[in-house]
Amino acid sequence: MIDPQMFSGSGVAVITPFKNNSVDYDALTNIIEHLLKGGVDYIVSLGTTGEAVTLSFEECVAVLRHTVLVVAERCPIVAGMFGGNNTAALCEKIKNFDFKGIDAILSSSPAYVKPTQEGIFQHYVAVEKISPVPIIIYNVPGRTASNVSAQTMIRLARHSRKFVGVKDASGDMEQAIYLIENKPDHFMALSGDDPSCFHFLTSGGDGVISVIANAYPNEWSTMVKSISDGKIEEAKTINHQLNPIHKWLYIEGNPTGIKAAMEHLSFCRRDLRLPMVPLTEKNFVHLKTAMDLAQLQLKNSLV
Repeated sequence: MIDPQMFSGSGVAVITPFKNNSVDYDALTNIIEHLLKGGVDYIVSLGTTGEAVTLSFEECVAVLRHTVLVVAERCPIVAGMFGGNNTAALCEKIKNFDFKGIDAILSSSPAYVKPTQEGIFQHYVAVEKISPVPIIIYNVPGRTASNVSAQTMIRLARHSRKFVGVKDASGDMEQAIYLIENKPDHFMALSGDDPSCFHFLTSGGDGVISVIANAYPNEWSTMVKSISDGKIEEAKTINHQLNPIHKWLYIEGNPTGIKAAMEHLSFCRRDLRLPMVPLTEKNFVHLKTAMDLAQLQLKNSLV
């Protein structure tokens, strides 16, 4: 079994760049190299930020295979395309998938159907029975319309060591602290909410799966490592300087904002697939202004 610690630290939910409504593999290569050079600890491909829901299954496979090829074992890879509200169909998908080069899956809790905590638990138990790789639970109630409680996360962690962590994007610090204080040691508590990540980590969290790290892998990784090393003031400075950007990254939804940020940094176009549309010009101006100011401030912050 893989050491769960490999999913601590700074993970990044990678965007899937488009050009003329097709995956831009050259841009994806450049983005992955940018992330690895920036010092991220692992990559999450085809999560919410990677727009897996608007890619065909064949495109998802192609993006994963390309990612595996480019990463070339330089860091762990997590596949985020394994969520769903039909447990049986999800298990069949996992059963028939080739996981070569994939170190874990990120599996969001069932959306729309709003199951009970027992239903959520049994869903993940079914996934655990069939998955050949470790599982990171993904709690994102803003999208699924139901919360995975800290008690259910802990119950799953104690049920099987195949559950190696949770990406908690609830933004609920009371829940996060309960999880951190009561989880088994093998189970990684990972922030899935960049604006509250600093507080999550300084409360004892193990790491983050980040959106903003697409644009700022070095700065974000430095902040995360600084917290781990007890350099809280250094981390606080970086957090404060990046903090004004978050508003504009999410003002029209994710990955709308981060794709615009990556266009401003010349990595790709801000193109998305319907029903998502590119960031409006008005908000793009605000985002660029916030990014340019942060860049000036960050130059004097990193050691």
